[in-house]
Amino acid sequence: MDSSTSHGSPWLADLDERPSLSTLLTGHEDTDVAVVGAGIVGLTTALLALRDGLRVVVLEGARVGTGTTGHTTGKVTAQHSLVYADLLDRVGVEKAQAYADANVAGIALVERLADELGIECELTRTDALAYGRFASTRSRIEREVEAAVRLGLPASFVTESDLPFEIDSGVVFADQLHLHAGRYAVGLARAVRGAGGVIHEGARVTDIAEGDGRVELTTSSGTVNADHAVVATLLPPGLMGGFFARTRPKGSYGLAVQLSSPPPASMTISVDEPARSTRPWTPPGGGHGLVVVGNGHDVGDGSDGLEKVADLERWTRATFPVTSVDHRWFAHDYTTPDTVPYVGRPPLAENTAVATGFGKWGLAAGSAAAVMVTDAIAGRDNAWAEMFDASRRDTLRALPKLAVDNAKVGADLVTGQLRTGAPRCTHLGCRLRWNDAETTWDCYCHGSRFGQDGEVLTGPATRPLDLG
Repeated sequence: MDSSTSHGSPWLADLDERPSLSTLLTGHEDTDVAVVGAGIVGLTTALLALRDGLRVVVLEGARVGTGTTGHTTGKVTAQHSLVYADLLDRVGVEKAQAYADANVAGIALVERLADELGIECELTRTDALAYGRFASTRSRIEREVEAAVRLGLPASFVTESDLPFEIDSGVVFADQLHLHAGRYAVGLARAVRGAGGVIHEGARVTDIAEGDGRVELTTSSGTVNADHAVVATLLPPGLMGGFFARTRPKGSYGLAVQLSSPPPASMTISVDEPARSTRPWTPPGGGHGLVVVGNGHDVGDGSDGLEKVADLERWTRATFPVTSVDHRWFAHDYTTPDTVPYVGRPPLAENTAVATGFGKWGLAAGSAAAVMVTDAIAGRDNAWAEMFDASRRDTLRALPKLAVDNAKVGADLVTGQLRTGAPRCTHLGCRLRWNDAETTWDCYCHGSRFGQDGEVLTGPATRPLDLG
């Protein structure tokens, strides 16, 4: 890796030049809706709630768009590798249709808001391809095409692509989107401010409590009371809803590279392992660029991150005409046992909604989630809500996977008591592992990550490490 490579995604490269979009939270505030998290889900929720005539306060632990949204590939698509054939088998046509419709609507909402608000975010229409290089994947891809077409999605079967190598087969979704995720988030934040919303950056929520029909949110710098709370963070903080035990944290490495010739115009993802995901990228000075993501693993599993990054760079240089590697980063998201995000009120909650478990496909689905939660707050029916219900019982077919995952977590928690020289996660006490590639302390149990100074980077942990 060249020493000039920036550690961080291209969507956050101009972060220091962005004007502040927030005010400081001090003392106590009262509002109709408190939104936790200033990524695409939280900001879209805030804007839609404001358009419903509600007062809105957004609480962000760091800065606007610097969480999951700022570390995505920027793909806005209903093509989530191979999911629709499996959904039809597991939940039937009606619910699979709801999943498809929600993602299609999410794409349309992103395009509409970018146009209405004049957000310059390099929004581009293109195809999305999930491909297999070997004949062994063809039957799965054929089933996926059949299922997607049945659900009305713009899918087709192909045996050729614009990638610089041969594929055996693939499923293409026409007319999907990619964008500059950081600029889109900032554009949403400006719209929230312009519509009368309040954004507080540097206000990490450490506790959420319901009582007397209201919600109190405690942050590092003050409190907010609201009629409704929407938790739109990577994972809800603390023990809320038990989502830490109903999801698994999966991470991947990303590169943004400059090329000597144009990249493939389509967005792509391989069905074969190791997974490789690509999309075109325009470097700030112009020219040709590509974002490449891959070499995923469970967060905190002790993988050699430096070697993972080096391997991804070797593959990228061997496959494309790379002239420079400008950015590298690590991002993680949470997967659910049935691959469907959790959206809505968690168990035992009355005035709090969550949106989590997007499995790395949160730009389209997350925009749809914002519609679902604002519909719920306004008392409107939503045709997708049952499919994504955050209180749903995990399907019988998903329970064995959930049990295996939690057994591994339990084993790590027990054996972690025997490891020395590593701090414990402030969430539930698991021993952390050092990530050389990111210089972070990572938790295998539930995906909390901490900076080398002990600062919380991602939850469900809410308290910093004591490294004294």
